[in-house]
Amino acid sequence: MKKESFLSPAYFLCALTVMILVCPLPAHAFKTSGSSETNCSDCHTMEIRETEAILKDLVNEVHGVGFSEIPGFYIVDATGKNGKRGLLYLDFSKKYVIAGNFVSIAEKLNISQREMARLRRVDPTTIPLTDSLVIGDPGASKKLILFTDPQCPYCEKLHPELKKVVKTDPDIVFFIKMMPLVSIHPDSHRIARSILCEGSVKLLEDSFAGKKIPDPSCQSDAVDRTIELAQELGISSTPTLIFPDGRLVSGYRSAENIINLLNNK
Repeated sequence: MKKESFLSPAYFLCALTVMILVCPLPAHAFKTSGSSETNCSDCHTMEIRETEAILKDLVNEVHGVGFSEIPGFYIVDATGKNGKRGLLYLDFSKKYVIAGNFVSIAEKLNISQREMARLRRVDPTTIPLTDSLVIGDPGASKKLILFTDPQCPYCEKLHPELKKVVKTDPDIVFFIKMMPLVSIHPDSHRIARSILCEGSVKLLEDSFAGKKIPDPSCQSDAVDRTIELAQELGISSTPTLIFPDGRLVSGYRSAENIINLLNNK
């Protein structure tokens, strides 16, 4: 789903955009396949304190910084002045910063998403699994957590892949947290509350199918608590998967890709 940049002009007008669960490591601590770190680290270094000093007018906190796969850039995991967390690219001259996604033409992959998964991890054990929908055996040893929106088209596309994953490996289970993106889907909050009141995967599937969803049959703040948790974790788009080792992977993934990511940490 579309994400608003945490460095958009609106945020500049306001001030110039986990629980701290990411290990704030210096740039030279990261080694990435395809990066030019081996050569660049001899001439270029970047520490968190220096990064915060350079970006002090743009961000409140830098959580991590490393060499990007994109030649000539550092990748920075930071929280902006508006409280939103996102990735920035700082060039080696330390004069220019880019907020956005890099896509590999050859691989047809979003490099920024891959770098986010490498740079930013959370502790899955701190995420409550109550008020979650479940696909698979709740007792399975491989637990993945999914943040989803009941009106998100990419969440709809991902949903059947979850069932394929569980069918392929019954020792995998998905816990689904309702994270409605109300700025994009105004009715999604009501729908999410209805789904959780019933604890019904079928109702979620009905929503994906465009069927009318009844009003909530209970009073609960579970959806609001999930939205707050997502903000703390720096999750701003759906679907977003959290793997057992804490990796955050956003966007649609095929069943095969999910299993490969799970097996190749």
